[in-house]
Parts: sequence; C-alpha cells; structure tokens
Amino acid sequence: MNKVSDMVVQGAASPLAARLYSNGPADALMVFLHSGGFCGGDLEDADRFLQLLAHAAPGLSVLAANYTLASQSPFPAAVDDAYAVLEWVVSHAPELEWSGRRLLVAGIEAGANLAAGAALIARDRGGPALAGQVLITPMLDPSLSSRSMRATENDQAGTLRMAQALEAGYKDYLPRAADRFHPYASPLHTSRLRQLPPALILSAENDPLMDEAEQYGARLIAAGVPTRVLRLPPIPRFDESARNDCACRAMAVDEVANFAGGGMRRQE
Repeated sequence: MNKVSDMVVQGAASPLAARLYSNGPADALMVFLHSGGFCGGDLEDADRFLQLLAHAAPGLSVLAANYTLASQSPFPAAVDDAYAVLEWVVSHAPELEWSGRRLLVAGIEAGANLAAGAALIARDRGGPALAGQVLITPMLDPSLSSRSMRATENDQAGTLRMAQALEAGYKDYLPRAADRFHPYASPLHTSRLRQLPPALILSAENDPLMDEAEQYGARLIAAGVPTRVLRLPPIPRFDESARNDCACRAMAVDEVANFAGGGMRRQE
C-alpha cells in the first residue's frame, strides 16, 4: 500500500512544501515537478498520477516538490529550486528510506522544463548523478515557434487558447528577453546536450507542445543520449487538469514505471 507523507524540503532560497509517495525502502527516487505554466499549480495537481505511479513501480519513491512561482520571482528561481531539491534528497536519503542508488528528475509541462533544466545544471556542476529524466508534455521552447504551437484549421480555438496560456506563462517566468536563450530556460535550443541522463519524453497528439517535445528527443538521440519518445492520445483542450489526467492513463504510468526501474529502450 502506498504511503503518502507531506514534508518540507529546502529550495534554493527558502523551504518548499513537498510530498513523498513510497512503498517502503526504495532503490530509486524520482523528484517530480508540477505543471502550471510557471505561474500556478501545486502538489495536488499530479497527486492521482503519482499515487498510481508509486503503486505501479515497486522500489520507486517519488518526491513531489513545489517551486518558486514566477509571480514571486522569475527565472532562474524555479529551476534553482528544482536543482536544490535534487541536492536535498541526496543529503537526506536515510530519512527518505532511499538507498541512494538511482535518482531521477521528472515533471509535467512547466515542471518538465524545470526537470530538463535541472538535469543540465546537474551535468554542468558535476552532480548529483542522475539515472534519468522524464519529461511529460514539456515546455521547452520560449519562442513558441513550432508548427504544433500554431492554431490549426481543425481545432483553431482550442489550440490558440492553450498557446496563449503557455505564452503568458513564459512572459512571467522570463521577463528579460535575454533569458529566453538561456539553456536552463530553453533546453530545446541549447547546443550542449552530451552527457545528459537517459530520457523518457511523452508528447501528446494534437498538443501545441508536441513538436518541441519530439524535437528535443531527436536532438538528445543525435547527441548520443539514450532516449525514448512516446506520443500519447490527444489531451482535452479546455480542462485545466487535462495534462495530469492524460498522464494517468495506464500507458503513461507503465512507461514511466518501467523507465524509473531501469528499463530503457533506445529510440530508433
């Protein structure tokens, strides 16, 4: 049976609310970052998904952590928090009942941007060593220039509304134009992708974020990073919780559980 415990962890500048999902002693620990377009969201958003994931992956514990929202402080506050939580879990492994063997970082949407950024920081600073990164419908390109980001004739209103929400999030998170080119804010456009941890990237059919997710996967593969890219079914357009609900589908849960446990099929 899953054990769910609320706790406080240390962020880059202040304590952060967190929630641990576990089945007892674990060899793998995943730090998970919520969605919300950098401006909203909290630990409740992905609660159902993470409970399903912890149940599906024996030996995996998941630590979901809040981070500084853009309304409080813009980039790099949130990604600095993400990296700080990775450092915190390493130094508090015994109280988390974690062996310290496998550490992963994951997130949905804006949280996936932070997960990708934290993986880049960990590589650049020489640790903590990551066994993998899981990016679910990630926001990776502040330019919002991909084909899937543009409204389509078949679903113009829904796509446009989602794209506008993403644009508003980036505006708050990256108010300084120069930051939109920083690799920790715009992982898709960094030229340094070698030596990153293996990646599982989940996109979704007809999602404005689909192209950038799959392009990042292709770039990781070209850089020699073991990467699996999987496209999920379409996400409902007008449901704020849709990304989290989409991730709850058995296919996504099973893929993430397999990856977290060390199963990795290189994308052809």
